Amino acid sequence: MAPSPYAVSEDLLHRFDKPGPRYTSYPTAVEFGDDVDIDAYRSKLKEADDLGSNPLSLYAHLPFCEHRCLFCGCNVVITPHTEIADEYLGYIKREVDAVATLLPNRRHVAQMQWGGGTPTYYRAEQIKELFDHLASYFIFDEGAEISIEVDPRVTTMDQLDTMVQLGFNRLSMGVQDFTPHVQELISRNQTFEQTRRLVEHARSIGFAEGINLDLIYGLPGQQLDTFDASLSRVLELRPDRVAVYSFAFVPWIKGHQRKMDSEVLPSPDLKVALYLQAMERFLGAGYEPIGMDHFALPTDELARAAAARKLHRNFMGYTVKPAADMVAFGVSGIGDVCGGYFQNVKKLSTYYAALDAGTLPTERGYLLDNDDLIRRTVITQLMCNCYIAKQDIAEQFGIDFDEYFDSSLQQLGEARDAELVNLSDDAITVTDRGRLFVRNICMAFDRYREGKEDSSPMFSQTV
Repeated sequence: MAPSPYAVSEDLLHRFDKPGPRYTSYPTAVEFGDDVDIDAYRSKLKEADDLGSNPLSLYAHLPFCEHRCLFCGCNVVITPHTEIADEYLGYIKREVDAVATLLPNRRHVAQMQWGGGTPTYYRAEQIKELFDHLASYFIFDEGAEISIEVDPRVTTMDQLDTMVQLGFNRLSMGVQDFTPHVQELISRNQTFEQTRRLVEHARSIGFAEGINLDLIYGLPGQQLDTFDASLSRVLELRPDRVAVYSFAFVPWIKGHQRKMDSEVLPSPDLKVALYLQAMERFLGAGYEPIGMDHFALPTDELARAAAARKLHRNFMGYTVKPAADMVAFGVSGIGDVCGGYFQNVKKLSTYYAALDAGTLPTERGYLLDNDDLIRRTVITQLMCNCYIAKQDIAEQFGIDFDEYFDSSLQQLGEARDAELVNLSDDAITVTDRGRLFVRNICMAFDRYREGKEDSSPMFSQTV
């Protein structure tokens, strides 16, 4: 039997598995500063409004959960006291009011996502209340993707029914791993039956854009045989899209991760083997690879866009419905508006105080210069389509690609020699094996990386 094109040797792993950004954005959030303030955000919103009918993307962060999962890296608020979440609903509506007032001519929306936390912490009538408030300002274009993240352990059929009636059309569910032992170690007990019932009901009522399931490899206690059993259960459900994320073990950032026993984390070799096992299972079941860690059925629009090298990415993930600007609401939400990133405060009390004072809750951000825009385009193309057409970048930005990126291309020599990337006169192409190391390849184009590798830990391992 021919060796798998995705196979990774121990030597390759040793050379390339090192801390690096996930490139959810470029520059990454590490570069954000408090010198980019509310006035800067207002100015960029004015620029965005001047673009008129160009569609927006919207994101709403609903941070509440009843219980903390130990693997979680999100900004969450753990509380059984629902009145705290009720208060938050009033405040996020006030932020919507304030931002929408600054966008009187820019109201069309191509994509909206609610994340968390657990958005279904809220009752069905509260979900409707917030959706209706957003819809009182913004117009969802025909074909807009309206998605929501849910936790199968707490989401009810009534909530799903309400969402579909409102217009939600894509559902994303966390699974992580169905193995009871692993679930015990990460403090997330979720049965296959809970997940199956929710998936089947969502399909029956018409989440037309599809259903996504999220898995994580590298969790404590994972083994090849038990993870393979979890993969089989996921394939029984036949989701439209699957994400297989690398577990980011960053206890220096997320203190609750210290509660996990690091002694039972998979070794680097086992962690890679878990990912390759998932890749082989999904490819063998007819899914197409999307970027580094996603898979989609051939009928899914992500797969079609990836095949045409037209896939895009924003703070909400991979998308085929790009909008020039993304506006975020809620604590810790990050917007991307007219060449600027703007992040809200992370504490509820500070968020409330800002809105009570009649101002926006923006805490920090970053304004991209022309070099940032060029490098962001290159990194985004690599992360999404594993391919760079040099002439396209040259024409878009008026540069000589090889001259502009001479240093970056030299840095890619080791990856080229390891057959992770092909370099030609016309293009840069990530190989099948290189998909696992695409973050490393992107790092060659990151001008901010210098000096960070030897500093205190900032990023998770690339693999």
